[in-house]
Amino acid sequence: MSAPLVEMRGIRKVFPGVVANDNVNLTVRAGEIHALLGENGAGKSTLMSILTGLYRPDAGEIYIEGRKVNFRSPRDAIEAGIGMVHQHFRLVSPFTVTENVALGLKGGLRLNLNRLAVEIAEVSRKYGLQVDPQARIWQLSVGEQQRVEIIKLLYRKARVLILDEPTAVLTPQEARDLYSTLKKMAAEGCAVIFITHKLQEVMEAADSITILRGGKTVATVKKEETDEKELARMMVGRDVIWQGEKPKRSPGDTVLQIKGLRALNDKGLPALKGIELSVASGEILGIAGVAGNGQRELVEVIAGLRPCLEGTVTVGGENLGQCDPCRVIQCGVGFVPEDRLGMGLVPNLGAVDNLLLKEYRDPRWGRVLMDRRAARRWAYELVERFQVKMAGLDAPVKLMSGGNLQRLLLAREISGHPRLLLAVYPSRGLDVGATETVHRLLLEQRAAGTAILLISEDLEELFRLADRIAVMYEGEIMGVVPTEEADLEDIGLMMAGAKKMEVSA
Repeated sequence: MSAPLVEMRGIRKVFPGVVANDNVNLTVRAGEIHALLGENGAGKSTLMSILTGLYRPDAGEIYIEGRKVNFRSPRDAIEAGIGMVHQHFRLVSPFTVTENVALGLKGGLRLNLNRLAVEIAEVSRKYGLQVDPQARIWQLSVGEQQRVEIIKLLYRKARVLILDEPTAVLTPQEARDLYSTLKKMAAEGCAVIFITHKLQEVMEAADSITILRGGKTVATVKKEETDEKELARMMVGRDVIWQGEKPKRSPGDTVLQIKGLRALNDKGLPALKGIELSVASGEILGIAGVAGNGQRELVEVIAGLRPCLEGTVTVGGENLGQCDPCRVIQCGVGFVPEDRLGMGLVPNLGAVDNLLLKEYRDPRWGRVLMDRRAARRWAYELVERFQVKMAGLDAPVKLMSGGNLQRLLLAREISGHPRLLLAVYPSRGLDVGATETVHRLLLEQRAAGTAILLISEDLEELFRLADRIAVMYEGEIMGVVPTEEADLEDIGLMMAGAKKMEVSA
């Protein structure tokens, strides 16, 4: 058997106070799609940063096609045929596709961009990555921008392609097209490594799977030798309780009613175009759609963070369309934003102060001076109840993992007993164990009668949690369907703006 295309042996990388990789081994062969799994902090990103030349290992060896290499920079890795498509694309928006591919190529001003455009079109046709070489990046959809990133690597003759959460921002149809492209690339002799948290995606696309936990290699298995439950157990180190069918529940009275809502985005352009929605007590309404289609503006209007131009936002019978956040909170609206540290929590404050951000007016802390002892006892009870792991109640929350940050944020919002909970991408970037906890907490709130507006790019999450699914595209609702009647193909077409159903809020 020929030597592996990539072999990493005994890789060790230590940062101050943290062993990120501890004797990690990874073997990837030509023609193989290899999934790299692990919880947040398991060492996946560090390992790929070493393979792409961003970090140098403290110990261990890297072999490319049996030849030992020592990457001193990302350029060394690129010249060895290794490239990476990051989750957040590295493209220059005002430039054309051709100009983005040209960046970093040898030749400088002598590059013939017209000839390069022709060559890009040839690569595009060969691998089914349809994109206009003359289009500017800002004109392209997220899926098309991802194709540009892949074309950049293929044009540079990369034989090892690393993709970080490649389907996080794609419609189901775009995800299927990506799988087809990856398989075609593997058939051409490339090796594909992709990092993901979606186990269903792994079982669909991967040939082999390596699992990391705590910076160590747990196992490398063939897809046909395992299943989703076994992969989750190896990732987390325990059996994960998979949520089956959610309990049947009849929704109660309408809590949130939105009619004719219009609002602008940060650039002053229309972001919401006559939105009509409703959410009842004990119901989860899921909002599907590729990010950037008005979801952020919708929740910000409801939360009092963005003014509306027209329409009404009614919570419990009170119109909050022009209210400030303080009044929205008083009306019983809880908000779990997508940016945990930027908007949800104050990074340099400890858990006590972050938990008090919406409760400091409560008379139980004292009417003149705050009773810090009582506040600490209350905070400790919440931390224990929601199983938040941290160095201490006063340690800055910025030192916590993503999963624990989300638990802390949910603890604060749920402890206020909201009548409406806005949950925006609540499991984005979380591993399977933390995701399980978040889903359990949301279903508990549903059972308690809370109305929940859940915004997510993960259709599997929406199908698992939501009672109804609404699809947003360019600031409009393309359709609202009961989850049990929802068709994945139709949802994907609505997400792409190719289909619109009769909307009944």
